[in-house]
Amino acid sequence: MEEHKYEVTYIIRPDLNDADKKKLVDRFDKILTDNGAKLIDSKDWQKRRFAYEIGNYNEGIYHVINMTTDQKAALDEFDRLAKYDDNILRHMIVRR
Repeated sequence: MEEHKYEVTYIIRPDLNDADKKKLVDRFDKILTDNGAKLIDSKDWQKRRFAYEIGNYNEGIYHVINMTTDQKAALDEFDRLAKYDDNILRHMIVRR
């Protein structure tokens, strides 16, 4: 199967302390790599104010992951776990 490039963007709660944010980012990076994805980079973008309130928050920390994979399982597992994590307000996976 052919590898494709993906961009995963997710918004982290703004009131999360740095240590917990690092654990969260490391956990989700590991979920992707354990399921066959190769990370190109994983970095915080910036804290941004929302156009509308999401989960009682007016702003959030955007985190962006660029990766390649030929394993749909990596994307599916990230999507499944991100939906249940209260520290992630929203996420989006885009094929580039």
